[in-house]
Amino acid sequence: MSIQQCRAFFRTLGREEDILEFDVSSATVELAAQAVGVAPARIAKTLSFLVDGKCVLLVCAGDAKVDNTKFKAQFHTKAKMLTPEQVEAFTGHAVGGVCPFGITNPDVTTYLDRSLQRFETVYPAAGSANSAIQLTCEELAEYAHSAGWVDLCKNWEGAPTE
Repeated sequence: MSIQQCRAFFRTLGREEDILEFDVSSATVELAAQAVGVAPARIAKTLSFLVDGKCVLLVCAGDAKVDNTKFKAQFHTKAKMLTPEQVEAFTGHAVGGVCPFGITNPDVTTYLDRSLQRFETVYPAAGSANSAIQLTCEELAEYAHSAGWVDLCKNWEGAPTE
């Protein structure tokens, strides 16, 4: 169902044909990077957290790790990942294909981490464990209906930009 959600969403933008579907899994950063043919850092992974009973999606670079201190400062709570069942219930996307596209649940808020901004284009999933779409950071922010850019990750500074 999730890839169909994304297809319908991108159809409204005239971008449905830009969704890449692979014969192999792209469910992890490493697998997605191999499928797309880019460095793992350019994979825009979507992480799901529970904050005040609601879902917060954080889209960040594939080589970035959440900094718990920064997360707590931003959201005033510890970073608590959602279970796979909770992720699907909130977003409609199963783990491996989670993305910020086509989500209509008002209890989901998406933030983009600045670790992505070092790239001209990035590759988030498109609703399935074997899909992606190439987007600029500006397109990602617009299409994800992002609540804004944040600085919540570590271990990416000084890493290659391509």
